[in-house]
Amino acid sequence: MTPLPTLRQLRYLVALAEHCHFGRAAEACLVTQSTLSAGLQELETLLGARLVERTRRSVLLTPLGLEVAERGRRLLLDARDLVDAVRAADAPLSGPLRLGVIPTVAPYLLPRLLPGLRRTHPRLKLILREDLSARLVEGLKAGELDVLLLALPWPAEGVAFLPIGDDPFLLAVPPGHPLAGDGPLDAALLPADELLLLEEGHCLREHALAACRLGGGHGLTGTSLHTVIQMVAGGLGITLLPKMAVDSGALAGSGLVVRPLADSGAKRGIGLAWRAASARAAEFHALGRALAEGMG
Repeated sequence: MTPLPTLRQLRYLVALAEHCHFGRAAEACLVTQSTLSAGLQELETLLGARLVERTRRSVLLTPLGLEVAERGRRLLLDARDLVDAVRAADAPLSGPLRLGVIPTVAPYLLPRLLPGLRRTHPRLKLILREDLSARLVEGLKAGELDVLLLALPWPAEGVAFLPIGDDPFLLAVPPGHPLAGDGPLDAALLPADELLLLEEGHCLREHALAACRLGGGHGLTGTSLHTVIQMVAGGLGITLLPKMAVDSGALAGSGLVVRPLADSGAKRGIGLAWRAASARAAEFHALGRALAEGMG
């Protein structure tokens, strides 16, 4: 029988590929540097190939070492998914679950959803990370996160998506603005040159522009919805806000006037995302149903 690398050896190589430093890789693996080095030498001997270039100043993986590390990363993910799937079969939605959430959803939706989720699944231990969509997807693919709560659509290969609800966009304008009236407003009437949005990198910006079929908007941008709201309150323009933010009181004290948009397509989807190869799909579907009920 052909001898195979152990998961421990592959974990050492993956850690070294990520940190390019024996000390930091050993620390990440919770072992001594000598133990990590010995494990890597065992792996090289087993495979009969040099995987690591060692110099006094740097540590580099050979081209073959990089390929083995990438394949090892996928094997480690599969092994972890296997363990999680077995655990989930015995007790779904229990134990640690690493959930990534975007900043234009986390503070507005999670306070509504988590109390009910905690009541129905008291053994579930959520570990939350808030970040932009692109970085969350990277963390998902790297195995640092189990599932994401995102605004959809979001393009990503090798990722499964489950829509759980919609979040309409609302127009927010200062009092006295020509658009500060009542009733639904045609998105085509929005003055794009007055539109203030989040800076590049926030998916909310692209979703709002696409949903309302608008151009690039005002030159001014904000780093958070709170900043954008304060800029609009100061008379610097108008903005589009997700309804969940308005419902949660994001406009409290701002004095802004809010109007719905007549176009039924002026909304963003909200959904879960996980690695398509994950064995925990059934568990994530159950999570999606629980969250959808909370959104409703």
